[in-house]
Amino acid sequence: MIKHRNIHHLRRIATANPQSFHSATTTADDHDEQLLSNIKSKSELLKSYTVTPPIKPWPQKLTTKRLCSIIAQQQNVDLALQIFHYAGNYHPNFRNNYDTYQSIIHKLSRRRAFEPINSLLKELRQSQTKCGEDLFITLIRNYGIASKPKEAIRIFLEINDFGVQRSVRSFNTLLNALVQNKKYDSVHIMFKNSRKRFDIVPNVFTCNILLKALCKKDDVEGAVKVLDEMPSMAMVPNVVSYTTIMGGYVDRGDMVGAKRAFNELLDRGWLPDATTYTVLMDGFCKLGKFIDATKVMDEMEENGVEPNDVTYSVMIEALCKENKSGEALNMIIDMLEKKYVPSSGLCCRVIDALCREGKVDKACDLWTILLIKNCTPDNAILSTLIHWLCNEGKIWEARKLFDEFDRGSIPSVLTYNTLIAGMCDKGELCEAGRLWDCMVERGCPPNSFTYNLLIKGFCKKGYANEGIRVLEEMLDKGCPPNESTYSILIKGLCESGCEADISNVLNVVASRNVEIKSDSWKVLVDKFVANRGSTGVTLERILSAKSSIETANSSIETTSAT
Repeated sequence: MIKHRNIHHLRRIATANPQSFHSATTTADDHDEQLLSNIKSKSELLKSYTVTPPIKPWPQKLTTKRLCSIIAQQQNVDLALQIFHYAGNYHPNFRNNYDTYQSIIHKLSRRRAFEPINSLLKELRQSQTKCGEDLFITLIRNYGIASKPKEAIRIFLEINDFGVQRSVRSFNTLLNALVQNKKYDSVHIMFKNSRKRFDIVPNVFTCNILLKALCKKDDVEGAVKVLDEMPSMAMVPNVVSYTTIMGGYVDRGDMVGAKRAFNELLDRGWLPDATTYTVLMDGFCKLGKFIDATKVMDEMEENGVEPNDVTYSVMIEALCKENKSGEALNMIIDMLEKKYVPSSGLCCRVIDALCREGKVDKACDLWTILLIKNCTPDNAILSTLIHWLCNEGKIWEARKLFDEFDRGSIPSVLTYNTLIAGMCDKGELCEAGRLWDCMVERGCPPNSFTYNLLIKGFCKKGYANEGIRVLEEMLDKGCPPNESTYSILIKGLCESGCEADISNVLNVVASRNVEIKSDSWKVLVDKFVANRGSTGVTLERILSAKSSIETANSSIETTSAT
């Protein structure tokens, strides 16, 4: 209110006497200049303001370790950045250092929030803070994960600008990032220039990365040549080197070459590890030579090498392809006994393999075993098992399984849809409706597939009019129908002898300016061409509705173009 009266007061002065208005404003400006002149430095100016900390409570005594911990705990990267800047600019007697810069850059790059990083690096360089290489290694690695190989190269080239000597550690990190992004030629170029351009002496890990790049680009011969030259570079090829060459041969389907590399590894006095054996087994499995893969696994166990989770996964996948679901189940149980956790996808494949062979009960046993071993099944496993139980007509067992899962986890849209589909298929529309209500109450919005299931279920039971109401609700909820929605409903109306209601459906569609795909019109044409004599009036209504839809769609296109 005070400001409001002053503004009007100044307006009255300006209107009555322009000279006096100029005098009043000049006096105010002089007063502000006098106040500012008393503040001689930026620090004093900052002290004249009270800046609110970005989080509360803000620690009175702030240490580097405490700030790094606070930054690491933040889920919001913008808030983490605010905390970093507030600590460096406003907290008494505190300055950001290498550790705090490393903490915030690690947080940002890991969350792929790269935009502020360049300005942070600029601040770090200008502050002449003594830096270490770890910050840049983290940044190079995260740029590689984020599919930004050019940025990874740029950071590597700028390391020396911060007073840090590049080492083979950052070099190897860069090469790995390039391999991740399929820049195999760049790996070779960087390797050739490592000594001359970057003053870096490659080690055996560097050579192994180069071998990997060459094998990935299907230049196994070049990789073998590098392997042979490693002793002349004062490096001894290790198990990883030979395993990488074996992987190159396996990718080609050349098991003779893979076996030759394996034997050379043994001749050099190295002991194969689980990865080496797994690569060999994978090669045989890919060629359908399951017996040979089994022999390798037996040899592996005889030599005292324990299979790892990848080994089990390779063999279980192969058993499923060979329709040996019982053996696959036994192996996944063995895997669980060894404290390895099978992936959701692997469990689903074993369940599929068991159920295709009619062993649905065994698939349910796997569910129980997973629970006993504290490996909680997820929605993918549940949906797969529900699908097969419903296929077998065991819809109430599927419902029981769903309820058991629902007590400790949140079912997904896919899980709800799978069970609703089973209920609708068996004509249990009331139960399907209850699941629908539960789905909505739990905050899991139905999608177009869910609506289609209900429409199809109602039509199948001869309640096509209920299907129309489901369509109306679908449109009211803003869920766009897909190509099959209308064809399901129109086909259901035709089969229920409710041809007259088809025009109602088309009118609903026309009123909402929705496009109907050609599949739905094909259903109508097939129906009325087969019954030309008795459906002339209905067909005339439908064509009239179709004309309305086309006019509405044309109007929309014209408006959009305008």
